[in-house]
Amino acid sequence: MKAHTKETQATMTPEKSLQFLQEGNKRFQDNLKANRNLLEQVNDTSSGQFPFATILSCIDSRVSAELVFDQGLGDIFSIRIAGNFVNEDILGSMEFGCKLAGTKLIVVLGHTSCGAIKGACDNAKLGNLTAMLSKIKPAVNAVEEPKDESIRNSSNLDFVDSVSAKNVLLTIERIKKESEVLSEMEQSDEIMIVGAMYDIKDGSVSFFN
Repeated sequence: MKAHTKETQATMTPEKSLQFLQEGNKRFQDNLKANRNLLEQVNDTSSGQFPFATILSCIDSRVSAELVFDQGLGDIFSIRIAGNFVNEDILGSMEFGCKLAGTKLIVVLGHTSCGAIKGACDNAKLGNLTAMLSKIKPAVNAVEEPKDESIRNSSNLDFVDSVSAKNVLLTIERIKKESEVLSEMEQSDEIMIVGAMYDIKDGSVSFFN
């Protein structure tokens, strides 16, 4: 499989970009890989890059977007931060990826058993981590069940995963609210912004809007 060119990027629609990621994740789950010569892709992308998707995911070592979607060099912009939330810098990176570099899809990718989500659920305090986890607290507060405070913590993995999914949705809301550039691109159907959850137990990605 060749690296994307300006011509192949131009043929990508938001829907086709999503399909490419879904097909890549299916290959990953089946322990198959597209036939790529990575050194050839290094050479092919040396004079430019033409990725089709921008993916915001967690820093978790088990959740590499390139691997779980079976993508090669030059295929995706990968933004990673614990808890996959957005700030001004990340929004700027997304605007660059879509408006200037031509990606057609933004994916906010959460995952099960997320350590950052667990920390937010437990009100963990540690240096700069304290301020970072405060960005995730709105998702914790937005999940109403269970109401029993004794089980609204990291020991309840169902609660953790519910918070992780809610965090994805709130992050998408923030992207649309805080980036006029991306919001306008989505409204004009130039891009799609979708959420997804990666299951660390079986390698599957479930997409949702």
